[in-house]
Amino acid sequence: MVPASPVPSAHSATAQPRTQKHHSREDLRDFRIAALVDDHFEQIELTAPQASFEAAGARVDLISPQAQLTGLRHLTPADHFTPDVLLSEANTDDYDALLLPGGVVNADQLRLVPAARRFARSMVEHAKPVAVICHGGWLLISAGLVHGRTLTSWPSLEDDYRNAGARWVNEPVVIDGHWVSSRKPDDIPVFNAAAIEVFRAYHDHQRAA
Repeated sequence: MVPASPVPSAHSATAQPRTQKHHSREDLRDFRIAALVDDHFEQIELTAPQASFEAAGARVDLISPQAQLTGLRHLTPADHFTPDVLLSEANTDDYDALLLPGGVVNADQLRLVPAARRFARSMVEHAKPVAVICHGGWLLISAGLVHGRTLTSWPSLEDDYRNAGARWVNEPVVIDGHWVSSRKPDDIPVFNAAAIEVFRAYHDHQRAA
């Protein structure tokens, strides 16, 4: 296992970026992110972070147990997507971070997929960063990964997080170690900024090791 990079102290668990920093394409060069979804995910919670992370130099692969996907704009079908990698063929060794978009249908389906739970567990066991928004945390809950964590989410997940041993807070973005979480699409700008800062710190540490 590659040693984990330094993490923010506990008092910074709910810290929010005050400004949008400019990120060059060198910040996350050679950094690969696994965006894990099932069908009918909240489209903007994939495409907006993906665009931001790629602008900072990262590569984002769409991974799914489904060969064809449809995004949603809340409840309305939006665009069609083809995964870059099928979940059955994905290897966590190829990725530096995990992105979990939301959407209630997507998240409720994905949490029931054993291979998705194994993928998430492997990423977390190797201390890789996790960025999760809205309902995306259901996978982390079902994989048994949230005990002792501080997170936020869509409000309907509050009881699920608490029952799984996590501390849930109602904040636009929460940073807990290598984990970044947000509540909803309105939070995406601060979610993206926080995730890039966490990814960059992890990436810099890995390159220096």
